[in-house]
Amino acid sequence: MSEQPTGQPLIELKGITKTFGQGSAAFQALKGIDLRIASGDFIAVMGPSGSGKSTTMNILGCLDTPTSGIFRFKGVEVQSLTPDQRSLLRRKYLGFVFQGFNLLSRTSAIENVELPLLYRGEKRAARREAAMKALDMVGLGPWADHTPAELSGGQQQRVAIARALVTEPEVLLADEPTGNLDTERSIEIMQLLSELNGRGISILLVTHEPEMAAFARTIVHFRDGLVERTERGHRAGEPVSA
Repeated sequence: MSEQPTGQPLIELKGITKTFGQGSAAFQALKGIDLRIASGDFIAVMGPSGSGKSTTMNILGCLDTPTSGIFRFKGVEVQSLTPDQRSLLRRKYLGFVFQGFNLLSRTSAIENVELPLLYRGEKRAARREAAMKALDMVGLGPWADHTPAELSGGQQQRVAIARALVTEPEVLLADEPTGNLDTERSIEIMQLLSELNGRGISILLVTHEPEMAAFARTIVHFRDGLVERTERGHRAGEPVSA
């Protein structure tokens, strides 16, 4: 996939709808979402339960397809791609971080981070080097040999972020990444995401916590399957604590 022309957004949603079920049981989760994400953006999506946040995230992550509308990634209409092509786009360009850390409990931090490269068939030496680099990026190099049980919740989420970064994605999709953390650890994770954004990684965050959304450059509010309004994040670009 080639670089997008100057001025063209990295990601664009136009009139995206999503309907689940059929007939009288049909439910329209998205009713016409318009969203533009430029390269290097940090966008937080907020909204009440059922507003369409996670459905939009699944479409952006190529985990689901819209019922109608246009989804462009680097100018390519994603809905026209085959399932294999969407899978390739997901593996090459996207990284995922979830509320649950989803770490393998009996393996070390570095082995958890290596997993995406293992699935790619990368050789052990290359996997180890890339995983160590990713752990260093999130400040966990010295904990590489520790298992999840030997790490705090915040450290476990950092390992999960390193695992998302090890494939060098252009976009990081974070779905409630601080949902299982206390306030102090949550702020640490948001500061880390801000630092990664400062290195050029585009970030789309789904959260229900206003104080976490404030770290984003732009906050998009969803309601009833539509974009209700947007605002500026007042903590955007806040530096990482020493």
